[in-house]
Amino acid sequence: MRVLVTGGAGYIGSVITDQLVAGGHRVVVLDNLSKGHRDAVNEHATFVHGDLLDAAIVKHTLVSNSIESVVHMAASSLVGESMASPGRYYTNNVAAGITLLNALVEANVNTFVFSSTAAVYGEPTSVPIGEDATTNPTNTYGETKLAIERALHWYHAAHGLRYASLRYFNAAGATSRRGERHDPETHLIPLVLRAASNKAHPITVFGRDYPTRDGTCVRDYIHVSDLADAHVRALQALEAEKLRADIFNLGCGDGWTVQEVIDAARAATGQDIPVREGARRAGDPAALVASSAHIAKALGWQPQHSSLEGIIGSAWKWEQREAASGLARNASTGSRIMNPRRSADVAG
Repeated sequence: MRVLVTGGAGYIGSVITDQLVAGGHRVVVLDNLSKGHRDAVNEHATFVHGDLLDAAIVKHTLVSNSIESVVHMAASSLVGESMASPGRYYTNNVAAGITLLNALVEANVNTFVFSSTAAVYGEPTSVPIGEDATTNPTNTYGETKLAIERALHWYHAAHGLRYASLRYFNAAGATSRRGERHDPETHLIPLVLRAASNKAHPITVFGRDYPTRDGTCVRDYIHVSDLADAHVRALQALEAEKLRADIFNLGCGDGWTVQEVIDAARAATGQDIPVREGARRAGDPAALVASSAHIAKALGWQPQHSSLEGIIGSAWKWEQREAASGLARNASTGSRIMNPRRSADVAG
């Protein structure tokens, strides 16, 4: 297949690109590098530096590369930022998404995999969350993702666009080549690992009085390789016309509490992780875990990385390799080494 991966210079998109290339597919990555990294793009993929809001670049990329399928990963994805700047999220996620869908129709590209979010459900009434749960986003980010899902329904009806929308919460872990590099970093696992490396910046646990097994919030974490595999499986099923239009949740099963993540990180790193206590934050549900029963039955997908300590350990190894590589590069150039790690708090 000739596949376009939007946002392919980002964390999950780069791993999807790696898997597609390894599977023998021709991959083009379109990314504006506002969050992604040029060196994260697989060396065998074609890179186009461009923005989805630029309809001419999008259509030219599709047509000139004879693209057959698209995996759409490009989006703004910080919940807090989405609430403070809703216009930015409607522009980057909805307007850009519609520009892409219109270009697909004009270029006769009929296969589309959408990276959505389980945030479309809002406050769940039952856990784990199934695809038939009510969608009622409580933040702008979830609302913009749901807007594209609704658009996909009508593009399918009007133009025959085959699509799969994948809803999930937290990607985690690393491969031997790719890991998380966000600025600012807001995800729990990399922040816990940064606390393991820098004891001056403890992790804040927001609330220990939730109705969970240890009083801290429960969240879903899926290894980035497993997420990439789900996207590739959906793409292949659509291309083979075994799938026409569907929505899949991606979850790990029972989820893990914030305290369990901290404990697993201590075990994986062999480091103490300083913790400070904070009050509950408004809007933090006690548990957010998605059910994967539908995609398991339809596409045979199951997470291969089921150990929390293993997921965290893969991220720790990647961070250690990156740190060692940075030391080597700085030593060879004689430049002064700066510590890029930043303090941050974590959701409770």
